[in-house]
Amino acid sequence: MPHLNSTIFRPSVLTLTGIPGLESVQFWIGIPFCIMYIIALLGNSLLLVVIKVERSLHEPMYLFLAMLGATDISLSTSILPKMLGIFWFHLSTIYFDACLLQMWLIHTFQGIESGILFAMAMDRYVAICDPLRHASIFTQRLLTQIGVGVTLRAALFVAPCLFLIKCRLKFYWTTVVSHSYCEHMAIVKLAAEDVHVNKIYGLFVAFSILGLDIIFITLSYIRIFITVFKLPQKEARLKAFNTCVAHICVFLEFYLLAFFSFFTHRFGYHVPSYIHILLSNLYLLVPPLLNPIVYGVKTKQIRDQVSKILYCNYSY
Repeated sequence: MPHLNSTIFRPSVLTLTGIPGLESVQFWIGIPFCIMYIIALLGNSLLLVVIKVERSLHEPMYLFLAMLGATDISLSTSILPKMLGIFWFHLSTIYFDACLLQMWLIHTFQGIESGILFAMAMDRYVAICDPLRHASIFTQRLLTQIGVGVTLRAALFVAPCLFLIKCRLKFYWTTVVSHSYCEHMAIVKLAAEDVHVNKIYGLFVAFSILGLDIIFITLSYIRIFITVFKLPQKEARLKAFNTCVAHICVFLEFYLLAFFSFFTHRFGYHVPSYIHILLSNLYLLVPPLLNPIVYGVKTKQIRDQVSKILYCNYSY
């Protein structure tokens, strides 16, 4: 049991430091972050509008893109406003319960995004490896079930993290969170009690969602590439491969940053804290920024519809 005189019992307010070691330049760091956020909002909103308006895009691949865009908007919005408040206006305090809510939202949206990427990989797998059955498998009903399923999976898996912190951890060494947003391990490390259960469950959630998803996504793309290289016509191979390039780019950007952030938080004791916090922030900001750009550039149907909308507005 920790010494009562040296600990804080169930603090009601926490303080987010921002980026430790870079406090003097946080104001300037906030400017590119704000620009990235605005571009992410505009890009993903435009993607949603294009998919909604154009009926020819009401297909599984584009509907998954719409889900991804909505998730990206939610994920970036759950972190950026508070972060910019810290960087620009020194609004570093946050209620403990509000911090837990932000933590739950961030990790839930991360889990949802991972689930959507997995669903998109399965969609490409069936479209390329078993094209005749694609329409009968990926029905509107299945798409709805996938959307509900990935949302519930992430929300329910992450929820116990809140209760394990709220109910198990009563005494804290400090109320200062060395981070720019409320991250699970950043909060757990404040506790003056045994946190092994919290750490183990955090690892379980990470590997149950991100770990399994990345394994199945990798296996599906291996199977896709085997099928593509067996196609007799060169044009068919190039067309099939081109449809997967955008997915692979998004897949790599999300999981490489995710696992780097995850492992450095737990095992990267020699990684400077400011580097880890910066990369953690980029992990949450880069995918929402790049996803609509990557798909807009690599997907002809979306590119044509965006050009049509912009041309019509310019004509008026």
